[in-house]
Amino acid sequence: MAGQQSQSIQTLLEAEKEAAKVVQQARQYRVQRLKDARSEAAKEIEEYKKAKEAEFKAFEASHAGSTQAVQASIDRETEAKQQEIRAQYEANKDKVVKKLLDRVVLVKPELHRNLKKVEA
Repeated sequence: MAGQQSQSIQTLLEAEKEAAKVVQQARQYRVQRLKDARSEAAKEIEEYKKAKEAEFKAFEASHAGSTQAVQASIDRETEAKQQEIRAQYEANKDKVVKKLLDRVVLVKPELHRNLKKVEA
């Protein structure tokens, strides 16, 4: 009976060792699958990144010419406005100086409108 009991215990220990091996293999398999999934996801992300980068460069190249044309047009408009402002300055500077001098030199002494007249 003791022999049979020790044989049963031995069988149980072997079954436990075999189960531990199976569990360990399952864990290793799961870890390997996770690593593979991560590397595959990283590859997909890199491919997507490259595709979007190429798409952006193509968009940028197709619109670069129009950007330069718009910039040149804006530069021309700015120069025209600056010339117009300079012409107005030259035309009106004498008038402005005369008005300022008239206001400073020709003073009309008057009482302030808020000052009440005091009757004596």
